[in-house]
Amino acid sequence: MSDALKLAPPIPAPRAGQRFTFSGLVGSSDAALIAQSALRYRSEFSVMVIFCAQAQEAQRLLEEIPAFAPQLKTRLLPDWEILPYDHFSPHQDLVSERLATLYELLNGSCDIVLVPITTALQKLGPPNFLSGHTFFFRQGDKLNEAALKLQLQQAGYDPVSS
Repeated sequence: MSDALKLAPPIPAPRAGQRFTFSGLVGSSDAALIAQSALRYRSEFSVMVIFCAQAQEAQRLLEEIPAFAPQLKTRLLPDWEILPYDHFSPHQDLVSERLATLYELLNGSCDIVLVPITTALQKLGPPNFLSGHTFFFRQGDKLNEAALKLQLQQAGYDPVSS
């Protein structure tokens, strides 16, 4: 824990459904408070979800929290950045970041998830859908063709002859 975090007064552990509101925080003090809380209650809670009023605020916190607690894994669940009636898909980087964050959230491999309120208002797919339809490939990996075909079919892909 950084020296700056040791100076902050302790925050009581939240109870289920309890909301906290803080005012008078300036600069990066909100990032320090979040980092301190996440470190203090890391063993009691699987993940800390922070709802942000704006996407820019969430992005700022994503950059600032590691300065106070680099050992915490902090992720952003970004907004789609499109309107419901737009005739185009979200940018592939946003889709990838959302899927990576949801996967890490599902597997308990992140400590803090930052969620803009516009993102929180949108529905998410069920966790079992994500866990059942996730594959990881890296360049140079050796793949079992039969297992890959089966996994793709289970994910809804139809085989075709070439």
